Amino acid sequence: MTACPFRFQDHDFIARPSGALFWPAQNALVVADLHLGKSGRMARRGGALLPPFETRATLERLGAELQDSAAARLICLGDSFDDDRAIAELGTERALLEQICAQHQTLWITGNHDPAPEHLPGLVAQDWHEAGLTLRHIAGDGPDISGHYHPKLRLAGQRLPAFLIGAVHLIVPAFGAYTGGLDHDAPALAALVPQGRAIVTGAAARMVPLPLPPQKRAGAARRWSARR
Repeated sequence: MTACPFRFQDHDFIARPSGALFWPAQNALVVADLHLGKSGRMARRGGALLPPFETRATLERLGAELQDSAAARLICLGDSFDDDRAIAELGTERALLEQICAQHQTLWITGNHDPAPEHLPGLVAQDWHEAGLTLRHIAGDGPDISGHYHPKLRLAGQRLPAFLIGAVHLIVPAFGAYTGGLDHDAPALAALVPQGRAIVTGAAARMVPLPLPPQKRAGAARRWSARR
């Protein structure tokens, strides 16, 4: 799979096709919005019944990304669990999570779905300041790296998870198996990243400019599709 290197606020990063962000200088893999336990939370609240396999699938993908990137640290940007009760309901997946945390220095940023995660291996913080950047769940005073919005971009007839890179905000796509998303040009995201770059994910990570001029969108889509 083809990753996409880029710079943000004088730091080098690598956007991985999975939606994970590798920060080489900090030897850290950054992910957002795992939403572990979403199927259980929806069943408890009378919502749609989803196959209860997303937690293991997401953790297995996360473990593979950590291994492939050789990261020593794991930073989760909030909404790692779909609610606080999901932590207690991990079941057999807890051993997989604890194995990941035992092998990596883990930082859990709290989110709006999991504002008070407890009894987790690793450090828990509302936000985290490192190398001149703030890591948080929802974008605030930049420069920062955040998640929350599950950004997506329509390209080549598909709606793809995407990194959004602006002047002071770097917004990471959702990593979880059961996650929707918000279009990159929705008002909330357009206010944060009115122009800059997007990196779409999937079979490969590819960069496109933002905003993408309408007359160039079709050509960019064809070039992206041809490379898949």
